Amino acid sequence: MKNTLGSSGVRVSELAFGGAVIGNLFTEVTDEQAHEAVTAAWQSGIRYFDTAPHYGLGLSERRLGEALRDRPRTEYTLSTKVGRRLEPATDGGDDLADGFAVPATRRRVWDFSADGVRRTLEASLERLGLDRVDVIYLHDPDDHAEEAFREGYPALEKLRSEGVVGAIGAGMNQAGMLTRFVRETDVDVVLCAGRYTLLDQSALTELLPAAVERGVSVVVGGAFNSGLLADPRPGATYNYAQAPGDLLDRALRMREVAERHGISLRAAALAFCAAHPAVASVLVGARSAAEVQDAAEQFATPVPPAFWQELRDTGLLTTEEPS
Repeated sequence: MKNTLGSSGVRVSELAFGGAVIGNLFTEVTDEQAHEAVTAAWQSGIRYFDTAPHYGLGLSERRLGEALRDRPRTEYTLSTKVGRRLEPATDGGDDLADGFAVPATRRRVWDFSADGVRRTLEASLERLGLDRVDVIYLHDPDDHAEEAFREGYPALEKLRSEGVVGAIGAGMNQAGMLTRFVRETDVDVVLCAGRYTLLDQSALTELLPAAVERGVSVVVGGAFNSGLLADPRPGATYNYAQAPGDLLDRALRMREVAERHGISLRAAALAFCAAHPAVASVLVGARSAAEVQDAAEQFATPVPPAFWQELRDTGLLTTEEPS
Protein backbone atom coordinates (compact mmCIF):
# COMPACT_ATOMS: atom_id res chain seq x y z
CA MET A 1 0.00 0.00 0.00
CA LYS A 2 1.53 3.24 -1.17
CA ASN A 3 -0.47 6.11 0.27
CA THR A 4 -0.95 7.31 3.83
CA LEU A 5 -4.14 9.01 5.01
CA GLY A 6 -3.06 12.41 6.22
CA SER A 7 -0.59 12.08 9.09
CA SER A 8 -2.38 9.06 10.58
CA GLY A 9 0.00 6.38 9.38
CA VAL A 10 -2.95 4.40 7.98
CA ARG A 11 -2.03 3.21 4.51
CA VAL A 12 -4.30 2.53 1.55
CA SER A 13 -3.94 1.02 -1.90
CA GLU A 14 -4.39 3.39 -4.83
CA LEU A 15 -7.40 1.37 -6.00
CA ALA A 16 -9.97 0.45 -3.36
CA PHE A 17 -12.98 -1.87 -3.14
CA GLY A 18 -16.29 -0.11 -2.46
CA GLY A 19 -18.70 -2.35 -0.58
CA ALA A 20 -22.08 -0.82 -1.44
CA VAL A 21 -22.70 -3.18 -4.36
CA ILE A 22 -22.17 -6.35 -2.32
CA GLY A 23 -24.83 -4.96 0.00
CA ASN A 24 -27.27 -5.62 -2.87
CA LEU A 25 -27.26 -2.10 -4.26
CA PHE A 26 -30.28 -2.02 -6.61
CA THR A 27 -30.10 -5.74 -7.42
CA GLU A 28 -29.33 -8.92 -5.51
CA VAL A 29 -25.83 -10.35 -5.31
CA THR A 30 -25.38 -13.82 -3.83
CA ASP A 31 -23.05 -14.53 -0.90
CA GLU A 32 -20.86 -16.52 -3.29
CA GLN A 33 -20.64 -13.69 -5.84
CA ALA A 34 -19.78 -11.21 -3.09
CA HIS A 35 -17.06 -13.49 -1.74
CA GLU A 36 -15.63 -13.99 -5.24
CA ALA A 37 -15.58 -10.22 -5.83
CA VAL A 38 -13.62 -9.57 -2.62
CA THR A 39 -11.26 -12.44 -3.41
CA ALA A 40 -10.65 -11.03 -6.89
CA ALA A 41 -9.93 -7.62 -5.35
CA TRP A 42 -7.32 -9.17 -3.09
CA GLN A 43 -5.75 -11.08 -5.97
CA SER A 44 -5.62 -7.83 -7.97
CA GLY A 45 -3.58 -6.15 -5.25
CA ILE A 46 -6.39 -4.13 -3.66
CA ARG A 47 -5.80 -3.72 0.08
CA TYR A 48 -8.28 -1.01 1.02
CA PHE A 49 -11.91 -2.03 1.55
CA ASP A 50 -14.77 0.34 2.40
CA THR A 51 -18.23 -0.45 3.73
CA ALA A 52 -21.05 1.02 5.87
CA PRO A 53 -24.08 -0.09 7.91
CA HIS A 54 -26.25 1.72 5.33
CA TYR A 55 -25.20 -0.70 2.59
CA GLY A 56 -27.85 -3.40 2.61
CA LEU A 57 -28.78 -2.79 6.25
CA GLY A 58 -25.53 -4.35 7.41
CA LEU A 59 -25.28 -7.00 4.69
CA SER A 60 -22.19 -5.43 3.10
CA GLU A 61 -20.36 -5.39 6.43
CA ARG A 62 -21.22 -9.02 7.14
CA ARG A 63 -20.13 -10.18 3.69
CA LEU A 64 -16.94 -8.15 3.69
CA GLY A 65 -15.99 -9.41 7.13
CA GLU A 66 -16.55 -13.03 6.10
CA ALA A 67 -14.59 -12.63 2.86
CA LEU A 68 -11.60 -11.08 4.66
CA ARG A 69 -11.67 -13.36 7.71
CA ASP A 70 -8.74 -15.53 6.65
CA ARG A 71 -6.62 -12.63 5.37
CA PRO A 72 -3.76 -11.30 7.54
CA ARG A 73 -5.27 -8.38 9.45
CA THR A 74 -2.13 -6.28 9.20
CA GLU A 75 -2.13 -6.49 5.40
CA TYR A 76 -5.33 -4.60 4.62
CA THR A 77 -7.13 -1.41 5.60
CA LEU A 78 -10.86 -1.36 6.29
CA SER A 79 -13.19 1.59 6.72
CA THR A 80 -16.79 1.80 7.78
CA LYS A 81 -19.13 4.65 8.66
CA VAL A 82 -21.32 6.08 11.41
CA GLY A 83 -24.38 8.32 11.35
CA ARG A 84 -27.05 5.79 10.43
CA ARG A 85 -27.73 3.52 13.39
CA LEU A 86 -29.60 0.29 12.62
CA GLU A 87 -32.56 -0.79 14.73
CA PRO A 88 -34.78 -3.90 14.39
CA ALA A 89 -37.90 -3.44 12.22
CA THR A 90 -40.98 -5.62 12.02
CA ASP A 91 -42.95 -3.90 9.27
CA GLY A 92 -41.80 -6.35 6.59
CA GLY A 93 -41.26 -5.45 2.95
CA ASP A 94 -37.95 -4.60 1.32
CA ASP A 95 -35.39 -1.81 1.36
CA LEU A 96 -35.57 -0.86 -2.33
CA ALA A 97 -36.83 2.63 -1.48
CA ASP A 98 -33.36 3.23 -0.02
CA GLY A 99 -31.69 1.47 -2.94
CA PHE A 100 -30.96 -2.00 -1.58
CA ALA A 101 -32.53 -5.31 -2.57
CA VAL A 102 -32.74 -6.74 0.94
CA PRO A 103 -35.57 -7.48 3.37
CA ALA A 104 -36.37 -4.52 5.60
CA THR A 105 -35.49 -6.34 8.82
CA ARG A 106 -33.87 -3.19 10.19
CA ARG A 107 -34.48 0.52 9.92
CA ARG A 108 -31.99 3.35 9.78
CA VAL A 109 -32.00 6.02 12.47
CA TRP A 110 -29.96 9.16 11.86
CA ASP A 111 -27.69 9.51 14.86
CA PHE A 112 -24.49 11.57 14.98
CA SER A 113 -24.48 11.80 18.78
CA ALA A 114 -21.41 10.64 20.69
CA ASP A 115 -23.35 7.68 22.10
CA GLY A 116 -24.75 6.87 18.67
CA VAL A 117 -21.29 6.89 17.11
CA ARG A 118 -19.97 4.37 19.62
CA ARG A 119 -23.04 2.13 19.46
CA THR A 120 -22.96 2.13 15.67
CA LEU A 121 -19.27 1.25 15.60
CA GLU A 122 -19.76 -1.56 18.11
CA ALA A 123 -22.53 -3.07 15.97
CA SER A 124 -20.36 -2.75 12.85
CA LEU A 125 -17.49 -4.58 14.54
CA GLU A 126 -19.85 -7.39 15.47
CA ARG A 127 -21.10 -7.74 11.88
CA LEU A 128 -17.56 -7.55 10.51
CA GLY A 129 -16.25 -10.05 13.04
CA LEU A 130 -13.34 -7.72 13.83
CA ASP A 131 -12.00 -6.07 16.95
CA ARG A 132 -11.08 -2.87 15.14
CA VAL A 133 -11.45 -0.90 11.93
CA ASP A 134 -8.78 1.38 10.53
CA VAL A 135 -10.87 4.32 9.32
CA ILE A 136 -14.23 5.74 10.44
CA TYR A 137 -16.23 8.25 8.40
CA LEU A 138 -19.23 10.35 9.39
CA HIS A 139 -21.65 9.21 6.68
CA ASP A 140 -23.75 11.77 4.76
CA PRO A 141 -24.22 14.38 7.50
CA ASP A 142 -25.74 16.80 4.94
CA ASP A 143 -28.90 17.54 6.95
CA HIS A 144 -27.28 16.98 10.34
CA ALA A 145 -24.37 19.40 10.27
CA GLU A 146 -24.86 20.82 13.77
CA GLU A 147 -24.92 17.42 15.49
CA ALA A 148 -22.14 16.05 13.29
CA PHE A 149 -19.74 18.90 14.10
CA ARG A 150 -20.82 19.32 17.74
CA GLU A 151 -20.98 15.63 18.78
CA GLY A 152 -20.11 13.24 15.95
CA TYR A 153 -16.72 14.65 15.05
CA PRO A 154 -15.49 15.00 18.66
CA ALA A 155 -16.56 11.38 19.24
CA LEU A 156 -14.40 10.27 16.32
CA GLU A 157 -11.52 12.37 17.62
CA LYS A 158 -11.82 10.61 20.99
CA LEU A 159 -11.87 7.17 19.35
CA ARG A 160 -8.71 8.09 17.49
CA SER A 161 -6.96 9.38 20.62
CA GLU A 162 -7.90 6.15 22.42
CA GLY A 163 -6.36 4.12 19.60
CA VAL A 164 -9.68 2.47 18.72
CA VAL A 165 -9.35 3.68 15.12
CA GLY A 166 -6.36 4.94 13.18
CA ALA A 167 -7.90 7.61 10.96
CA ILE A 168 -11.12 9.64 10.97
CA GLY A 169 -13.06 11.63 8.40
CA ALA A 170 -16.36 12.25 6.65
CA GLY A 171 -17.88 10.75 3.52
CA MET A 172 -20.40 12.62 1.36
CA ASN A 173 -21.74 13.16 -2.14
CA GLN A 174 -20.96 16.88 -1.98
CA ALA A 175 -17.81 18.96 -1.75
CA GLY A 176 -19.01 21.96 0.26
CA MET A 177 -19.39 20.43 3.72
CA LEU A 178 -16.34 18.23 3.20
CA THR A 179 -14.34 21.43 2.65
CA ARG A 180 -15.62 22.66 6.00
CA PHE A 181 -14.44 19.42 7.65
CA VAL A 182 -11.02 19.87 6.07
CA ARG A 183 -10.71 23.49 7.18
CA GLU A 184 -12.36 23.41 10.62
CA THR A 185 -11.42 20.01 12.05
CA ASP A 186 -8.46 17.68 12.32
CA VAL A 187 -9.75 14.93 10.00
CA ASP A 188 -7.20 12.69 8.32
CA VAL A 189 -9.29 11.97 5.22
CA VAL A 190 -12.53 12.78 3.43
CA LEU A 191 -14.40 10.50 1.06
CA CYS A 192 -15.89 12.49 -1.82
CA ALA A 193 -18.28 10.61 -4.11
CA GLY A 194 -19.10 11.79 -7.61
CA ARG A 195 -17.77 15.33 -7.30
CA TYR A 196 -14.38 14.80 -8.90
CA THR A 197 -14.93 13.01 -12.18
CA LEU A 198 -14.58 13.62 -15.90
CA LEU A 199 -18.12 15.03 -15.82
CA ASP A 200 -18.13 16.90 -12.49
CA GLN A 201 -15.12 18.74 -11.12
CA SER A 202 -16.89 20.71 -8.41
CA ALA A 203 -14.46 19.34 -5.78
CA LEU A 204 -11.64 21.11 -7.61
CA THR A 205 -12.94 24.57 -6.69
CA GLU A 206 -12.26 24.44 -2.94
CA LEU A 207 -12.08 20.91 -1.52
CA LEU A 208 -9.01 19.54 -3.26
CA PRO A 209 -6.90 22.71 -2.87
CA ALA A 210 -7.88 22.89 0.82
CA ALA A 211 -6.95 19.22 1.29
CA VAL A 212 -3.52 19.80 -0.24
CA GLU A 213 -2.99 22.88 1.93
CA ARG A 214 -4.03 21.11 5.15
CA GLY A 215 -2.37 17.76 4.43
CA VAL A 216 -5.70 15.91 4.39
CA SER A 217 -6.13 12.94 2.08
CA VAL A 218 -9.07 12.52 -0.27
CA VAL A 219 -10.60 9.20 -1.25
CA VAL A 220 -12.64 9.54 -4.43
CA GLY A 221 -15.75 7.46 -5.01
CA GLY A 222 -18.23 7.50 -7.87
CA ALA A 223 -15.58 7.76 -10.59
CA PHE A 224 -18.15 6.60 -13.15
CA ASN A 225 -20.92 8.88 -11.79
CA SER A 226 -23.00 5.74 -11.08
CA GLY A 227 -22.68 4.33 -14.59
CA LEU A 228 -22.58 6.95 -17.32
CA LEU A 229 -18.79 7.01 -17.58
CA ALA A 230 -18.56 3.22 -17.44
CA ASP A 231 -20.94 2.63 -20.35
CA PRO A 232 -22.41 5.76 -21.97
CA ARG A 233 -25.61 4.81 -23.78
CA PRO A 234 -29.26 5.88 -23.84
CA GLY A 235 -30.80 5.05 -20.47
CA ALA A 236 -27.45 5.10 -18.62
CA THR A 237 -27.53 6.49 -15.09
CA TYR A 238 -25.83 9.62 -13.81
CA ASN A 239 -25.81 10.09 -10.04
CA TYR A 240 -28.40 7.29 -9.74
CA ALA A 241 -30.95 8.83 -12.12
CA GLN A 242 -31.29 8.69 -15.91
CA ALA A 243 -28.54 10.77 -17.45
CA PRO A 244 -29.61 14.08 -19.02
CA GLY A 245 -29.16 14.26 -22.78
CA ASP A 246 -26.37 16.84 -22.71
CA LEU A 247 -24.28 14.78 -20.31
CA LEU A 248 -24.88 11.61 -22.30
CA ASP A 249 -23.67 13.40 -25.42
CA ARG A 250 -20.58 14.65 -23.61
CA ALA A 251 -19.76 11.17 -22.31
CA LEU A 252 -20.22 9.66 -25.77
CA ARG A 253 -17.85 12.25 -27.25
CA MET A 254 -15.31 11.51 -24.52
CA ARG A 255 -15.53 7.81 -25.34
CA GLU A 256 -14.83 8.54 -29.00
CA VAL A 257 -11.71 10.49 -28.04
CA ALA A 258 -10.59 7.70 -25.71
CA GLU A 259 -11.00 5.07 -28.41
CA ARG A 260 -8.97 7.18 -30.84
CA HIS A 261 -6.14 7.10 -28.28
CA GLY A 262 -6.43 3.35 -27.79
CA ILE A 263 -7.91 3.37 -24.28
CA SER A 264 -11.34 2.88 -22.75
CA LEU A 265 -13.40 5.66 -21.18
CA ARG A 266 -13.35 3.61 -17.96
CA ALA A 267 -9.55 3.78 -17.86
CA ALA A 268 -9.65 7.54 -18.45
CA ALA A 269 -12.29 8.07 -15.76
CA LEU A 270 -10.23 6.21 -13.15
CA ALA A 271 -6.96 7.88 -14.17
CA PHE A 272 -8.55 11.32 -13.93
CA CYS A 273 -9.61 10.72 -10.31
CA ALA A 274 -6.26 9.24 -9.28
CA ALA A 275 -4.04 11.94 -10.79
CA HIS A 276 -4.74 14.78 -8.36
CA PRO A 277 -2.07 15.11 -5.62
CA ALA A 278 -4.71 15.21 -2.87
CA VAL A 279 -6.19 11.85 -3.88
CA ALA A 280 -4.90 8.85 -1.94
CA SER A 281 -7.25 6.19 -3.31
CA VAL A 282 -10.07 5.65 -5.81
CA LEU A 283 -13.03 3.52 -4.69
CA VAL A 284 -14.72 1.24 -7.22
CA GLY A 285 -17.76 -0.88 -6.44
CA ALA A 286 -18.12 -4.29 -8.10
CA ARG A 287 -20.66 -7.07 -7.92
CA SER A 288 -18.54 -9.83 -9.46
CA ALA A 289 -14.98 -11.04 -9.83
CA ALA A 290 -15.06 -10.06 -13.50
CA GLU A 291 -15.99 -6.46 -12.68
CA VAL A 292 -13.18 -6.23 -10.13
CA GLN A 293 -10.66 -7.63 -12.60
CA ASP A 294 -11.80 -5.18 -15.26
CA ALA A 295 -11.49 -2.25 -12.86
CA ALA A 296 -7.96 -3.30 -11.89
CA GLU A 297 -6.96 -3.68 -15.55
CA GLN A 298 -8.43 -0.30 -16.48
CA PHE A 299 -6.77 1.37 -13.49
CA ALA A 300 -3.39 0.02 -14.57
CA THR A 301 -3.80 1.27 -18.17
CA PRO A 302 -1.55 4.25 -18.98
CA VAL A 303 -3.47 7.21 -20.38
CA PRO A 304 -1.48 9.20 -22.96
CA PRO A 305 -1.06 12.94 -22.31
CA ALA A 306 -2.39 13.58 -25.82
CA PHE A 307 -5.78 12.26 -24.70
CA TRP A 308 -6.12 14.91 -21.99
CA GLN A 309 -4.96 17.57 -24.40
CA GLU A 310 -7.57 16.61 -26.99
CA LEU A 311 -10.29 16.75 -24.35
CA ARG A 312 -9.16 20.29 -23.51
CA ASP A 313 -8.85 21.32 -27.14
CA THR A 314 -12.41 20.19 -27.82
CA GLY A 315 -13.83 21.78 -24.66
CA LEU A 316 -14.76 18.43 -23.14
CA LEU A 317 -12.46 19.09 -20.18
CA THR A 318 -11.89 22.55 -18.75
CA THR A 319 -9.35 21.77 -16.01
CA GLU A 320 -5.56 21.69 -16.18
CA GLU A 321 -5.66 18.43 -14.21
CA PRO A 322 -4.26 15.97 -15.01
CA SER A 323 -1.13 17.53 -16.48
